[in-house]
Amino acid sequence: MQEVLPALPADLPGPPRYGSRSVAEVMSSAAASLGVPGFRDALGLPAARRVVVVMVDGLGRAQLRARAGHAPGLAGAQGLATLDAAFPTTTAASLASLGTGAAPGAHGLVGYDVLDPDRDRVVNQLGGWDAAVDPRAWQPLPTVLERAAEHVDVVTVSRQRFAGSGLTDAALRGGRFVAAEGPAARVSTALDQLAAGRDALMYFYWDELDRTGHARGWESWEWTAQLEELDASLRRLVARVPAGTTVLVTGDHGMVDVPRDARVDFSELPGLLDGVRHTAGEPRAVQLHLEPDATAQDVRALVAAWREQFGSRVWILSREAALDAGYFGPPALVRDAVRGRIGDLLVLGREPLALFDLGRVRPSVLSMVGQHGSLTRAEREVPLLRLA
Repeated sequence: MQEVLPALPADLPGPPRYGSRSVAEVMSSAAASLGVPGFRDALGLPAARRVVVVMVDGLGRAQLRARAGHAPGLAGAQGLATLDAAFPTTTAASLASLGTGAAPGAHGLVGYDVLDPDRDRVVNQLGGWDAAVDPRAWQPLPTVLERAAEHVDVVTVSRQRFAGSGLTDAALRGGRFVAAEGPAARVSTALDQLAAGRDALMYFYWDELDRTGHARGWESWEWTAQLEELDASLRRLVARVPAGTTVLVTGDHGMVDVPRDARVDFSELPGLLDGVRHTAGEPRAVQLHLEPDATAQDVRALVAAWREQFGSRVWILSREAALDAGYFGPPALVRDAVRGRIGDLLVLGREPLALFDLGRVRPSVLSMVGQHGSLTRAEREVPLLRLA
């Protein structure tokens, strides 16, 4: 494939800074700051007795800066770093990197939905986990929470629907799971769990911002209202945590609002599925799995068709080029079992554009305004803030 495609696009942003400034370092650095052996504090966190890692799904650095006036608590927090989301910039990949401290090429959750090469079937990595896929076999690395639970109290505060889910079991297993639904309930539950005063590592998940961004767009008043609710809730949390507690806030990806006329069903466009066996990924990071007998000429024709249709609105690269350049992590650490899950070709949104295969997914997805998955700064940069 590399000899068929030219070098990586000249304006393609570099790979995430795995090992130094990515979401993969947050939970592992938090464990190190608690004195849990076997972890490195790559982010230079202060020593603490308790650390609360608040993962705000969809909180990008650019979006927070643009609406900082609506979030005085977050805006006034200590900014520890600008981090890179995992690649693709999607929840499954980034939460698995957060939970394992590893890059996607090692943990194996390399997209929203990906190919299971053993069954020749595309499987979901987020809310619709395939019942035939064992999460612990699919992602066999020990998680930070599992390892930390041998030394400190470990608890997850999240919605009931995520208890025992495929993603939780694969990437965030370990310790106790305490369910609470609304924002106020989750804050109260977190404070109750911290009240005992034990040394603790807490994972606190907040998904309202992302859901609103998908439905209405991050530039909507509804998204801003959710940001205000988040800010007020975290200020209540910080005001009551026990002394010696560090509260960290980060995100798993940012977001791009895509206008309706730029949400495209590519399955209807001529030549874009010629020689393609499976489509996977997400609307801004499409993964194309080719037929096993695809020739170099077939690949050239397919790439030419995509370039003719979308031109400079997309970046196109091969799996081999992405792996060699480190987009899925250090090449030496990419597991052999993971390579086949990644598409032969990757088509990434460079401009506000969302690409759907309506031969495979529901037409209702076209209503989603906010999108992510690609490598623009709006999608890949997330904040790391210290609130207490």
